[in-house]
Amino acid sequence: MIKKTLLAATLLPFLAQAQTVPPAEKPELYDIGAAMSAERMKADVTKLVSFGTRHTLSSQTSKTRGIGAATDWIEAQFKAISKECGGCLEVIRVSDTVSGEKRIPNPTLITNVIAIKWGSEDKKRMALLSGDIDSRVTDVMNATADAPGANDNASGIAATLESARVLTKYDFPGTIVFSALSAEEQGLFGGKILAKYAREQGWNIDAVINNDMIGNTEGIDGIKDNHTVRVFSEGTRAVETATEARTRRFTGGELDSPSRNLGRYIKALAHQYLPMLDVMMVYRLDRFGRGGHHSPFNDAGYPGVRLMETHENYNRQHQDLRTENGVAYGDVLTGVDFDYARKVAALDAITLASMAWAPTAPAGVTIKGAVSPDTTLSWQAGKDKQLAGYKVYWRLTTEPTWTHSRYVGNTDSYTLKGVVIDNYFFGVAAVAKDGTESPVVFPGAAGAF
Repeated sequence: MIKKTLLAATLLPFLAQAQTVPPAEKPELYDIGAAMSAERMKADVTKLVSFGTRHTLSSQTSKTRGIGAATDWIEAQFKAISKECGGCLEVIRVSDTVSGEKRIPNPTLITNVIAIKWGSEDKKRMALLSGDIDSRVTDVMNATADAPGANDNASGIAATLESARVLTKYDFPGTIVFSALSAEEQGLFGGKILAKYAREQGWNIDAVINNDMIGNTEGIDGIKDNHTVRVFSEGTRAVETATEARTRRFTGGELDSPSRNLGRYIKALAHQYLPMLDVMMVYRLDRFGRGGHHSPFNDAGYPGVRLMETHENYNRQHQDLRTENGVAYGDVLTGVDFDYARKVAALDAITLASMAWAPTAPAGVTIKGAVSPDTTLSWQAGKDKQLAGYKVYWRLTTEPTWTHSRYVGNTDSYTLKGVVIDNYFFGVAAVAKDGTESPVVFPGAAGAF
């Protein structure tokens, strides 16, 4: 009996420490992924296609055709979703008039529809999901021809609406923003307008997830792929100063911008909660010579990534509806794989929920360990109610994703004994009591969220 008592007393501190470690997964995230509906997304895309064209310069007054009718319908959908959850969404329009531009020569009202599910604790800490309202054909200035835009980008709007339907059934400490952006094809003006508005409102956006073409699974290269999604992310921050760039040259960080670590975060969530969807991280802002609506947010200093299909079909992008030499051209409904689009939308929703449940990403992360066998990371301790503690991460400098981690409890520094600072990249994530985590934050200005 005495030996057992002594053994229990010896083990008690270790058992108590083990009991404080947060769980490895959050079951609700599995439920969120499973709740996404391909049928509802198909109905949304079908309705958006029915407006004929959603060109930015098309009619804003018709009730049945053009971008005005499509914008009104999207707003009505957000309001219907809000009604279902007892008014849990604030639905607003964020607009501005643009003129004198190459693709918008005359004064044109550019309207974004925004639905905000405010957080219960930190209202201005946000994760934002976006899709594009507008569509186009071969001539970017042709505002009258039919431009169905089924995949580009009704699929992104459908993912945004479906994520709103599912996530409004839950409450979160952080805020989630669902956005339908306009004028992407005419110069990314919808994103520019919303990014400016966010700065004026003092929004702390930790993630912009831009869905742009998430429904095609049959590429122009002949490959059929319904289980891989690309995540594009910028390397160094667009707002980096010359002083910060000089520091980064010596300490690293060109692979660890907040956007890049947001991409790693998305990949890790897919691996855990969506085994039927692989994430291909692309270390590039976007495709060659092309752009997307995450870019204006990056320009404003916000972390942001683009999610899209892995194998594009250029016969279905920016094309007049026609058939030539037996080849059908045009972005029509038959080119969308809705079960694949559902999986990408599920990844959207899981990412938004995980970030909104997680504590605030660590601030003020620093590192030291020169001419030492050990590495010490320090950060500012957070005050989130759901905060359990912190986890330090490290990887070899040639590894694309984080390979090692250690939960270190609710502290503001930790020393990794025997881990040499020169051989690895390091970071810190905040961990909630329910196991959800913030993205990993790389030390210094290069990685700060």
